[in-house]
Amino acid sequence: MQSVQGSGVVASDDAPLGQKVFLKWALLSAVGVINGYATVLMYSRGELAFAMLTVVLTALAIYIFGSKKTYAHRYIYPGMAGMILFILFPLLYTVNLAFTNYSAKNQLELGRAQQVLLDRTYQSGESYPFTLYQTEAGYRLVITKGEQVLATREVQLDSLTEADLDLSPVPSVDGEKAQIKTIIKNRSVLSDLNLRTPDGSVIRMSGLRKFASVVPLYTLQADGKTLINNKTGETLMPNMAVGYYQPVDDTGAFIGNTISPGFIVNVATANFERVWQDEGIQEPFIAIFIWTIVFSLLTVVLTTIIGLVLASLVQWEELKGRAIYRVLLILPYAVPAFISILIFKGLFNQSFGEINVVLQAMFGLSPNWFSDPVMARTMVIIVNTWLGFPYMMILCMGLMKAIPDDLYEASAIDGAGPLKNFTRITAPMMMKPLTPLMIASFAFNFNNFVMIYLLTSGGPNMIGTTEPAGYTDLLVSYTYRIAFEGSGGQDFGLASAIATLIFLLVGALALINLHFAKPQQD
Repeated sequence: MQSVQGSGVVASDDAPLGQKVFLKWALLSAVGVINGYATVLMYSRGELAFAMLTVVLTALAIYIFGSKKTYAHRYIYPGMAGMILFILFPLLYTVNLAFTNYSAKNQLELGRAQQVLLDRTYQSGESYPFTLYQTEAGYRLVITKGEQVLATREVQLDSLTEADLDLSPVPSVDGEKAQIKTIIKNRSVLSDLNLRTPDGSVIRMSGLRKFASVVPLYTLQADGKTLINNKTGETLMPNMAVGYYQPVDDTGAFIGNTISPGFIVNVATANFERVWQDEGIQEPFIAIFIWTIVFSLLTVVLTTIIGLVLASLVQWEELKGRAIYRVLLILPYAVPAFISILIFKGLFNQSFGEINVVLQAMFGLSPNWFSDPVMARTMVIIVNTWLGFPYMMILCMGLMKAIPDDLYEASAIDGAGPLKNFTRITAPMMMKPLTPLMIASFAFNFNNFVMIYLLTSGGPNMIGTTEPAGYTDLLVSYTYRIAFEGSGGQDFGLASAIATLIFLLVGALALINLHFAKPQQD
């Protein structure tokens, strides 16, 4: 009886378990099929990096959720997937771009760039006059080819969905000739039409009264790479050094101008070499690098000093209304940074800003905050210090609570005052725990893009640079301007190379931070 009951219990327990296993693998299989299909689509469109990312995330999900050995990992899979998707993948993608010529002019794979060129046409041969006739059933295009009159069937131009129309000989055409304004009104439709003559040639609109023969501009040769320009007779080959098709001479040497669009090629360390060899990039890069370090150091030093002093003052027991002062001093940190930056941009306005109005009235000064490099950098440091000191003050207020009161009591017995307590006890005791936080603040300000972009946009601009650069640009904003405002086209490869250098510098700072943050051992 027990065995029967036991068998019944086992059967009843196995059924739900089997259903759960079936549902689990059905769901995982569905995810695998959907993501596999998406991967194939990405790969077919040339998005190899995103296809590989999808494969990695899908395979990882199936392995973790499908195996009992990795049961505990399923709870951290979302974090792992997020790290891969938003940290590792962008990092690897950026580093990979740094070794290519990827730019606004070089965005396609070789095959796609080749297809764009093969789709180009040009009008060759003689042109033929045409007339647009309006009949009761619609419009007919009539071409006069020598003594032959060719006409299309009747169509409605405003609802025409076809791109190709056949021409056939006609003895005469009934209807009324349309006025030139009708042709102008329907020009976009007429320009998209391909008219096929009885001999098989195709003609397209070349003017308000003419159609001309259209033939492919390039013809692909048997090797799958060489193109012949049917108009000029030139031979073109893909120049893998620059990522463009380019004419070649009889010896195979590249001559003449390159042909757009370009395609992506590996340029090894050329982008990194440009940073050091191109004087139009080297000089502003070194100047901006030094300014970035100075800006970050000054910001950390000033905000720390101000924050430490203010934290000591608002926690001074003899100060009345300490709670009100604390609230007022924390307010700059509570207001969204972009609002404060835009307000300061108005205050520092050279013509109407309140700061210049006060300076003019009191000292007869009217600094050019946005056009003079020194004053612009001074303004940037002032604004960033204002935005950063509340954060340091809050940190210092918390760290001060950890200083033993016995030290201050002993100091009071010795007759020390507030200033001596600050220099002999508070400051020395605060510097050790503050050091890792100061390094983290330095790393943050090293990449403080928002403040620079909203306040000065990197200006005033430097003169004689290859790529756009400004005196208040940080490396991160300089990279942004190269990537999206480059004078020679958006140069994502060069921008990625500089971003990689920034990553290495900030990564070194992070290692230093971890070193200082390690627990001290006896």
